[in-house]
Amino acid sequence: MFDKIIEFSTNEKYYALKEDYPTPIKLNIPEWYKELTHSIDVLTVKGCMPFLDTLTTGYLLKIPQDFYIRHNFYNEDTKKQDALQRVSIPPHAGIADSGINLNIDSHLEGHPPEQLGKNCPLNDKNKNLHFHKILNPWTITTPKGYSCLFVSPLNNGDDRFSILPGIVDTDSYKNEINFPIVINGDKYSELDTTLKKGTPYVQVIPFKRDSWKMKIKIKKNNETMKDRFIFNLKLLHKYKLKHWQKKSWK
Repeated sequence: MFDKIIEFSTNEKYYALKEDYPTPIKLNIPEWYKELTHSIDVLTVKGCMPFLDTLTTGYLLKIPQDFYIRHNFYNEDTKKQDALQRVSIPPHAGIADSGINLNIDSHLEGHPPEQLGKNCPLNDKNKNLHFHKILNPWTITTPKGYSCLFVSPLNNGDDRFSILPGIVDTDSYKNEINFPIVINGDKYSELDTTLKKGTPYVQVIPFKRDSWKMKIKIKKNNETMKDRFIFNLKLLHKYKLKHWQKKSWK
């Protein structure tokens, strides 16, 4: 049944820590969702299979180290707003000089806002400051013809930040993929916080690369009425019973 393998590989020293390995994201379903009930009398999102699929599709990466952020504060010395600053705390003594690709002072990476242009709304959200990266110790490999979509955990993200989504052809790219982050400046005008080691931050969704061509057509009135009638049948789990296909992620 599981004829496709996605491989997560890392430095042997990091692997030996046996902490925060990637997992199927279905193991990270939020408690608020689990507490919901869905019935014919009280309809909730727990009965929506498309929503459930967002919580269970793919794999989860967790932040490998504590990641300190001080965002958009006024600096009395320079008389201007600070750039995004961060201090990483190694999870174990000596890990910083072990050669593992982790977030230490000597590995600061990121992108200036100018790379996105003056009209990109992400710059506004990030307060026009530097976009820094959380470095990822895992190399991700998929079968030939398969890529990965990387997004913040769908419908279960951290309200302080998100990653810049991206697609990587992981069947040929054989290096760690690091993730620029955007601070949620829409909610936090200033932010002084630590993103704790183990915080979920990336959803990995492998997919097969196909070539597509768009087609637009007119739907006849009788087809529309028939489809609406079928979908509007008074069934508690009508989409699940008639349309939904079970997906497996291990």
